[in-house]
Amino acid sequence: MPAREFQAVSQPLSRTARLAILSSLSSLILALFAQLALEPPNPNASLGVFLYGVAAIVLLFASLRSYLVLPGLFGEAIHPPSTLLPQGAGREPSPPATLVEGEAKKSLPFADSEVEWDFRLHLTAFGGGLVSAALAFLTFGGGDFTPLNLTLWTIAILLTVRAFYPLHILRLEWLSRLIRWLQKGEWQVQINRWMVLWFLTALVLLFFRFYRLAEVPPEMVSDHAEKLLDVADVLDGKWHIFYPRNTGREAFQMFLTAAMAELFGTGLSFLSLKLGTTIAGLMTLVYLYLLGKEIANRRVGLFAMTLGGVSYWLNVITRVGLRFSLYPLFVAPTLYYLIRALRRPNAKDFILCGFFLGLGLHGYSPFRVVPLVVLAAVALALIHRTTPQHRRALLIGLMIIVMISLIVFLPLLRYTLQNPEMFFYRGLTRLTDIEKPLDRPAVQIFFNNLWRALIMFFWDNGNVWVVSIPGRPALSVVSAALFFLGSLLVLMRYLRRFAWQDLFLLVSIPLLLLPSVLSLAFPDENPILNRTSGAIIPVFILAALALEALIRPFEVAFRSGWRRSLGWLLAFCLLGLSMGQDYDLVFRQYYTQYAQSAWNTSQMGKIIHQFASTIGTPDTAWVVAYPYWVDTRLVGINAGFPLKDYAIWPDQLEETLAYEGPKLFIVKPEDSAGIEALQRLYPSGSWQEQRSPWEGKNFYIYFVPPTTTLMPGESNP
Repeated sequence: MPAREFQAVSQPLSRTARLAILSSLSSLILALFAQLALEPPNPNASLGVFLYGVAAIVLLFASLRSYLVLPGLFGEAIHPPSTLLPQGAGREPSPPATLVEGEAKKSLPFADSEVEWDFRLHLTAFGGGLVSAALAFLTFGGGDFTPLNLTLWTIAILLTVRAFYPLHILRLEWLSRLIRWLQKGEWQVQINRWMVLWFLTALVLLFFRFYRLAEVPPEMVSDHAEKLLDVADVLDGKWHIFYPRNTGREAFQMFLTAAMAELFGTGLSFLSLKLGTTIAGLMTLVYLYLLGKEIANRRVGLFAMTLGGVSYWLNVITRVGLRFSLYPLFVAPTLYYLIRALRRPNAKDFILCGFFLGLGLHGYSPFRVVPLVVLAAVALALIHRTTPQHRRALLIGLMIIVMISLIVFLPLLRYTLQNPEMFFYRGLTRLTDIEKPLDRPAVQIFFNNLWRALIMFFWDNGNVWVVSIPGRPALSVVSAALFFLGSLLVLMRYLRRFAWQDLFLLVSIPLLLLPSVLSLAFPDENPILNRTSGAIIPVFILAALALEALIRPFEVAFRSGWRRSLGWLLAFCLLGLSMGQDYDLVFRQYYTQYAQSAWNTSQMGKIIHQFASTIGTPDTAWVVAYPYWVDTRLVGINAGFPLKDYAIWPDQLEETLAYEGPKLFIVKPEDSAGIEALQRLYPSGSWQEQRSPWEGKNFYIYFVPPTTTLMPGESNP
């Protein structure tokens, strides 16, 4: 080994460097043990709170002494204090309490000189956009999308965008560049370590997204039947703006699932629903990476994407195949372009923020709180010592966001004005007493709900088995510990620097939890992972910031040699632990409790499909209805006949005598009335018990050969 390299490796660490590493490890270990104490089946709240408190004290000490430092906002250079360097590394030591150079600044990370936005309004395009929007608004009055109103709506969007920003994409310069690149004789691709790491991360995330997708979760519930019936309407040419079935749903998922069904040939099935929401989850991760990179650096983006991508929380709400993943899907790009635009005002980012804000309102109803989140971000940026030039730019930007989002929201806006009771009904049943009276004062319920939502990351994510494992925290042990540490580090940085971005990251979480918190009439539904899923974005950004801060002391202290990789080793270990627990939560615990709770309609559907495709027909099989048993529409969907409801009540069984040929009946073992009626009507039929691997899910099939029909008026001998 060369002498110079040997000296670099063997240089002793300074006292400050040793304390920085010790602070990193001790705060992390304390937080991990604190969260372990809160894990089921035997959580110890007192011990968990105590250990989290000690971790907070260590973290406060380390932050004040600059032992643990967050990465600079927006890639701002953060230089380590000389006391963290190995002794004799070439810089004069400074007092340990000195803040790092980048952290000593109290101003915002952008200066007046960086506001170079020369805003110009294209009046002709703006006027044309308003006229097109007015015409589209009128033609949306029928409640359906038509070629005419879709054309007018598209023109309104394009002209409004052109009013604020020149549409360079229409000049096809990008297409010319792409053609020139494709025509090159040789393509050179440079592969570096970062690309390899990104590729491996992508493989892991794809595994967590698609592994056993058809099996986890295994069964549909009634909400899936409602969605697939809406999708059937789409495929049948009924392009509604808002689907009123089952208290009403926005249209985005219906069109997305119809596209999946046609593109992948999966038809009206559970898998079609899952494919759409899983792809939505993947797009969420892309913007989670971009947001982390924008706020800090690409490593924070990678950490956020990885922690979020393997998380049980995001996996469950995407795999269940309902609209839930549309909430974080549109929160992520809205916040990404919003923060970019507020950092350095420009029309493009304000437009994109408004576009995703408006589009998100067509997705999942909890997204309706996001306009409030956008207003909060703009307000924080305005009051945090911005200059008049910045204030003017931000107010113009807010106007652009409002205009673009309103134009994109236009179809639903017209529907809402015509049908306010339908559009708001579902939310009002949770917020007010129109369905169920409040059992306590509203303010008391609100703050109790807020507290329960804020601690769900560490304690209890609710009791709804469809979208969670009841009674456990929303985050894994590693993610919860990092989220706790990241929140404290960002709070302490805000108290030192007063940068609005730090405060916004913290404030956005309770705001994005509001759709669950505002369940005042049904407080037992709070917290719930689907209505809180917008908070996934800031939660995992904060966790990633903490992980970055924890590994930085190793890289600063060890300037060269293999020990510089100890920080990466720590990160890989933490990410690996998180992957292991999240894998177990999704593919074992969630799968098991879901299968135990849901009715096995897929097993019934397979039996009817086999019967109908061999000796019977789809119309000579029935499920004898029984209270609080299977949704018989799901049996039809699983059998391959999605528009057929197989229910028949015991007092209707005599109507089946009119059908000829072999017949098949599925009966619940406890249904004595159904069993008695079948034996009376078809005395030569035969019973067979169908067993399920899950307790309480067995059922009977009653097969009737084609010659054993008891005609009306006849009686058994």
